[in-house]
Amino acid sequence: MSGTLFPRERAVVAPGAVHVPGWLPVERQRELVEACRAWARGPVPLRHTALPGGGVMSVRTVCVGWHWQPYRYTRTADDVNGARVAEFPDWLLELGRAALAEAYGGSEADQGYTPDTALINFYDGAARMGMHRDKEERSGAPVVSLSIGDTCVFRFGNTETRGRPYTDVELASGDLFVFGGPARFAYHGVPKVRPGTADPATGMSGGRLNITLRETGLSERP
Repeated sequence: MSGTLFPRERAVVAPGAVHVPGWLPVERQRELVEACRAWARGPVPLRHTALPGGGVMSVRTVCVGWHWQPYRYTRTADDVNGARVAEFPDWLLELGRAALAEAYGGSEADQGYTPDTALINFYDGAARMGMHRDKEERSGAPVVSLSIGDTCVFRFGNTETRGRPYTDVELASGDLFVFGGPARFAYHGVPKVRPGTADPATGMSGGRLNITLRETGLSERP
């Protein structure tokens, strides 16, 4: 079942922030779902991340390349089981470069894009993500975001405050969203997931996967 009733068009949501609907074909989505399921089994399993203030994130997360915990990256998941996270595969790097070329029109700079970590978040129907900025990275390279499964409302804001102005964008399965340049450190979040909008052909019968590729700018010792 599709959560989209009308054709959707590519949009520049803010300078440096580009939404490309339906970029991933169903077959590639299914491949990514299988890869994410394998990573979710370990060496560091899918989990709810504990926050410093005592709360727990409603999304479940697994990482590849570097392990993210609030608010830093490490090679080992010392807050989970102490294991070293799965290696970041070359094919995922190439996917990130292709995504950047699609969003920004293609240039030699795309080939210099070297994502080295993926944060994979699984949203059930009740999961949300508060407004936040991706600022633990030492690199200012763009963030590549891929959506699979249920449609969500993605709230893309400004660089100064968690409040207005912001734009709500519906991200459906297969959508690409890239934000870099002046939009790289904009606040963003997910206030709503629309259950029942996933296409079972992707391998997702329910829930939403969000895969974000990033350059950490870190060496072996952050």
